[in-house]
Amino acid sequence: MPSYTVTVTTGSQWFAGTDDYIYITLVGSKGCSEKNLLDKPFYNDFERGAVDSYDITVAEDIGDIQLIKINKHKYWYKDDWYCRHITVKTPAGDYLEFPCYRWISNDKEIDLREGTAKLVTHDVTQIHKQHRRKELEDRQKQYRWKEWHPGFPLSIDAHCHSDLPHDIQFDSEKGVDFILNYTKAMENLFVNSFMHMFQSSWNDFADFERIFVRISNTISEYFIQHWKEDFMFGYQFLNGCNPVEITKCTKIPENFPVTQEMVELCLERKLTLQQEIELGNIFIVDYKLLDGISANKTDPCTMQYIAAPICLLYKNLENKIMPIAIQLNQTPGPENPIFLPSDAEYDWLLAKIWVRSSDFHVHQTVTHLLRTHLLTEVFAIGMFRQLPAVHPVFKLLIPHVRFTIAINTKAREQLICECGLFDKSLCLPSAIKMRGMESKEDIPYYFFRDDGMKVWDATLNFAKDVVDVYYDSDKTVCEDSELQAFVKDVYVYGLRDNEGSGFPKMIKTKEKLIEYLTLVMFTASGQHAAVNFGQYDWCSWIPNSPPTMRCPPPTNKGEVTIEYIIESLPDRGRSCWHLGAVWALSQFQDNELFLGLYPDEHFVEKRVKKAMAKFRKNLEDIISFIQERNKNKKLPYYYLSPDRIPNSVAV
Repeated sequence: MPSYTVTVTTGSQWFAGTDDYIYITLVGSKGCSEKNLLDKPFYNDFERGAVDSYDITVAEDIGDIQLIKINKHKYWYKDDWYCRHITVKTPAGDYLEFPCYRWISNDKEIDLREGTAKLVTHDVTQIHKQHRRKELEDRQKQYRWKEWHPGFPLSIDAHCHSDLPHDIQFDSEKGVDFILNYTKAMENLFVNSFMHMFQSSWNDFADFERIFVRISNTISEYFIQHWKEDFMFGYQFLNGCNPVEITKCTKIPENFPVTQEMVELCLERKLTLQQEIELGNIFIVDYKLLDGISANKTDPCTMQYIAAPICLLYKNLENKIMPIAIQLNQTPGPENPIFLPSDAEYDWLLAKIWVRSSDFHVHQTVTHLLRTHLLTEVFAIGMFRQLPAVHPVFKLLIPHVRFTIAINTKAREQLICECGLFDKSLCLPSAIKMRGMESKEDIPYYFFRDDGMKVWDATLNFAKDVVDVYYDSDKTVCEDSELQAFVKDVYVYGLRDNEGSGFPKMIKTKEKLIEYLTLVMFTASGQHAAVNFGQYDWCSWIPNSPPTMRCPPPTNKGEVTIEYIIESLPDRGRSCWHLGAVWALSQFQDNELFLGLYPDEHFVEKRVKKAMAKFRKNLEDIISFIQERNKNKKLPYYYLSPDRIPNSVAV
C-alpha cells in the first residue's frame, strides 16, 4: 500500500506548542486518505520548536496531492497551536512543501496548499479554485475596514490588540506594551521618577543634561555640545529624524517677505538672494500643515502652543546647510517678525527651537505615524482581504507587514492623539526629485537620499526578479483579478479615494507593479527605519525637539531672555516622559528580522530563493559601503544600513 511521510514543524515562539490532538488528511486528485491522528506513543508531540515525522499509509493510490487538511481537537483546555510548515514525502520519493505559518485554534479545520505560488489564472482544478475563494471569503470577514478618525486612512476594525485575528497579534503582548516599555526606559535611563511629579520648569539648559547620566550615545553626546550651532540645526534637515521636509527653493513665498537686505550678510558668494536661488543654493522648510491646528488641551494646568514656521536655508561655501531666516507663523505682519542670525542671541535661538518643535510634531504625526505606520497597515489589510496565501504578491509582502497592524492597534490604545493630515509622494525617487534634492553634486552630504536610493534600488531589483517569475507580460498583470482587487481595496477603502495620495486604482504594467511593490516594501522597512530609530539620537536633547511649548511664540524682537526660553520648554514631568518615549521607540524588538532575512519560507521555488540570495548580497554590499563611509565620522549616518532596517513596522 502507498505510504507517505509527513513532517510537521511547530513554531518556536512562546506558547506555539500544543497538547491537543492533531489530525491530518491528504486530499489527492483521485481520492483522500483517512483522517489520521498524528501521535507517537510515549512521546510528547508538537512541542515548541519541534520537528515531528509520521508515516501515513493509504489503501489505494490517491493521485497528486491537492491539499492537506489539518484538524485540531481539544485535549483538556484551549491550547492554540502554531504550525510553521508541513513536508510530505510521496511514495515516488518527491518532497512537497506546504507552508502554513499560522495559528490553529480548537476544532477548526485548516486547508493547506503546496507552496508553489500561483496566480488565479493558473488554477485549473475545481478544488483549488474553491479553496482560493473560501480563503478570501473568510479573511474578508476577519479583516474589516474601519474609520478611526476623520482624515486618516482607514484602519483595522479592532478596538484593542486582543480583538485582532490571532495570526497578526504579537507573539508576546507583554513585550510590546508601550507603557511597560516606557517604564523599562525610565529604569534603563536612570531617570529620577520623583521628577515626574513636578510640572515645574527647569532652571537652565544644564538641568536638561543631568537626565542624560548613565547612558552613552555618541550622536546625542556630540549633539549636546553643538546643538546651538546653525550648522547642526541645518544638518538635521538632511540626516536627522525628519529628512523629508527640506525642499529646494525656487521662489520666496509671498507670505514670507524675506528681503536681500535681511540675508545679505549670510550669502558668502556675494551674490543676490535671487541669484543664489537660481543657482540652487537656497532651501526652504515650510510647516504650513500646522497652521490652524490647536495644541493639546488635555492638561488644564499647562498651556501649550503650536506654531507653523517657515525657515529659509542657505548652502554655504563649505556645502553646509545654514538657516538664514525664520518666520514663526504663516501670516506676515508686525507681530510676526522674521528672525535672522544677526539678531540677539536668544531671539535667534528661540526661533530655531520653535522650528525644531514644529518639526517634531510633523515628524511624529505625518512622517512617522501616517506615512509609515498607517500606510503600511493599509497595505496589510488590503493584502489579507484580497490576496490568498498562494498568491506570489502575498508571499512577497507578508514579511513586510509582520506585526504592523498589531503595533498600530496598540498605539491607538495607548499613545496616539488626533490629527488629520495626508499628502505628498511616497515613492522615494519621485519624492526626492519633487523636492529638488536629487543632485549629489549640489547637495553632497544628504546621506538619507544616498543610502535610501541604494536600498530602494536593491529592493526594486528584488521585486523585479520575483515579478518576472510569475508575470510574463503586462497582459498577465491586467488579468490578475486578485492583484487588481488588492490595489483597488487599498485606494478606495484604505486611502478613501484620495486622488492626492498619488496611488493608482489599478495597475496595468509590470513596471508599475514592480514600483508599487517596491514602495510597499521600502515604506515598511527603509523609510520607517530612517524616521524611527534615530529618535533617541536627535530628539532626546529636549531643547532641540521640544514635544510641547508652554509659552507663545515671541511677537517682537529684543525681548527674549534665557528665562523665557526655559519657561517655554517642557516642564520636568513632560521632559522625562519625552525622554523615555523616544528611547523606547528607538529600540529594536527582540528577535528582530532585518531586511532580506526571510526565515518563514513562503516561497518554495528555486528562482525566487535565488532572487532572495541576490537581494541579500546587494544589501551586504550596501552595509559595507556605509560602514566604510562612517569611519571616523563624528556624526555617522547608519539608519539606512540594511543590518539596522527591520523588515516591517513593528515598533
